[in-house]
Amino acid sequence: MTWWTVRAVAAGVVVGVLATTVVEPSPALADDVRAKQWHLGFLDVATAHHYSEGAGVTVAVVDTGVDGTHPDVAGNVAAGTETFIGGAGNGWTDIDGHGTAMAGLIAAHGHGPGSADGALGIAPKATILPVRASSGGDQITAIASGIEWAIDHGAKVISISAGRDPTHDEQQAVQDATAHDIVVVAAVGNAPEATQIVYPAAYPGVVPFSLTGPEVVLAAPAADIESIAPGGRYRTGSGTSDATAIVAGAAALVRSRFPKLSAAEVIHRLTATAIDKGPKGRDPEYGYGVVNLVGALTADVPSLSATPSAAPGGSAASDHSETGRWLIWVWTGFGLLAVVVVAMVVAARRRRSIVAPHAE
Repeated sequence: MTWWTVRAVAAGVVVGVLATTVVEPSPALADDVRAKQWHLGFLDVATAHHYSEGAGVTVAVVDTGVDGTHPDVAGNVAAGTETFIGGAGNGWTDIDGHGTAMAGLIAAHGHGPGSADGALGIAPKATILPVRASSGGDQITAIASGIEWAIDHGAKVISISAGRDPTHDEQQAVQDATAHDIVVVAAVGNAPEATQIVYPAAYPGVVPFSLTGPEVVLAAPAADIESIAPGGRYRTGSGTSDATAIVAGAAALVRSRFPKLSAAEVIHRLTATAIDKGPKGRDPEYGYGVVNLVGALTADVPSLSATPSAAPGGSAASDHSETGRWLIWVWTGFGLLAVVVVAMVVAARRRRSIVAPHAE
């Protein structure tokens, strides 16, 4: 079991598998933190928040715990659990810092006058349910029991920025989650550690991130990503973990705005509105394109039962009809409510200018 915190340098524009870079947490000035969150502008989070901020959606973060006392998430973190030590504690202990960073990317609301300082998450009004499944590092984790606990405690999205070899209990837990109409998002791993998709990301019904191949469906920012760290601090990281948390936040936005949509329809809306990159249409590097928060929240997206012929409103160049057929195939083939989705990573230049791989 590995939590994706490998200390390796990644610079420039990153395409394909990305090793994680973690800069040690620092007591950075809060106003500097928001400025460093380049992915907010890239994803047009400000406009997306006119339509949804994730209110009413509980996102379980199955990770190393979450520091719920951090001022940027205070009030957004519910009482959780610590499954790797038998269910004791409330999930607010985070020695490693990884889980706190993921929670911040999903649901940080900042602090100070107008909450203008500190970190801002994709879904700042969502509730984080911390499930401490590991103390960090290479510890064997209790992911399966963490997923089951999240199911029983109202999660509508489960974010898992971790991976390992498959287990029967874990597979069953993922099946239980999808059967309960939960969107499960998981990281597939980083090079050089991972050479193929790891578990739970590889289970049918999970939304995983980052290796290339025919399974690729979405692209998301994952380099030089600023977030929170335990003790009121901040950190910069890169890798599939960050992409996973960002897309979990996107799923929370959609679930909040469209509460009657099934998990499969939520994923369909995200893929159908993605902004096409690379070769036209779906490709093994970008899938259907870069996740489009505003499009996912505003576009007229036909349901999976429909057979649309074009992307809605011109906001995406994805092939809708193909997306629908693929999702329906997953439904009939596996009997699950979600679909396997893999994301590539989009990097930023060091000076916060925004770059998408092979952008025109």
